[in-house]
Amino acid sequence: MVLSRNYLATCSVAALMAATLFGFIFPVQAQDTRLSLADRVSRLEQQAQANQANASTVNQISELQQQNAQLQGKIEELQHQLQTMQDSGKSQYVDLDTRLGRLEGNRAGTAPGAGPAAASAATSPTPASADSTTDDMMAPPPQPASVTPVGGRGAAPAAATKAPTPQAVDPAQQAAYNAAFTALRGGDFASSAKGFKDFLTKYPDSPLAPNAYYWLGESYYGATNYSVALEAFKRLVGHWPTSEKAPDALLKMGYCQQLLKQQNEAVATLKSVSVKYPGSKAASLAAERLRRMQQPAN
Repeated sequence: MVLSRNYLATCSVAALMAATLFGFIFPVQAQDTRLSLADRVSRLEQQAQANQANASTVNQISELQQQNAQLQGKIEELQHQLQTMQDSGKSQYVDLDTRLGRLEGNRAGTAPGAGPAAASAATSPTPASADSTTDDMMAPPPQPASVTPVGGRGAAPAAATKAPTPQAVDPAQQAAYNAAFTALRGGDFASSAKGFKDFLTKYPDSPLAPNAYYWLGESYYGATNYSVALEAFKRLVGHWPTSEKAPDALLKMGYCQQLLKQQNEAVATLKSVSVKYPGSKAASLAAERLRRMQQPAN
């Protein structure tokens, strides 16, 4: 009986200890489980926020790409419109200048051997590219005994231009001159520059030489090669100051100097147009350019 009671007491104590130990362990395990779930939920929330941020960034990039494509399309459209306007303006200007040249040529009379190119006037060329040098152009041209004016803008009446021994232009010279001038009117500045250079090299004493130098300068001017154009115009003004093209050449010298950022030289040259050639169309254009140059920039 005594042993039986001791056994029961021992069992009771063991059961009590086991229950106590289980009661402490289970809450700790449950708490650890709850903390782990909270961490997982937090991580999922962070991932969801990151995904939303990425989606927003992707949408912004897509919108920017669409805007860029629209702007590129507008730029191309504006470029096309600008090119169309330039081409149209050039054609209209050349046509008007040609008609004016013919009217003036009919009024003044045609110089001997002047040919079809005599009725043309200065074009307003569109910039292009030309691959040329100044070596041939810089060769000193001989001074002709007399220069037969070639008609065009600013041509003087025939009665006012008395050349004692007018020189005729042979067909080969006229053909070479006309070919270069046709290239210029067509906007092919590289070909026209080469054509006029070759003409001046082959026929340096031609009565058409002053005009050839002028159109050579116009060819380089149209090709935006202003420094070489300036030298061509200088050569004309220096060697043929009484040529019909001298006032326009002096005017274009001022234009070139302005475009080359030689402002003081440009102002002096443009002022000299009115002094040397008063009452000419070039003088009025020079005065207008000076007026615009003196206006403050907006």
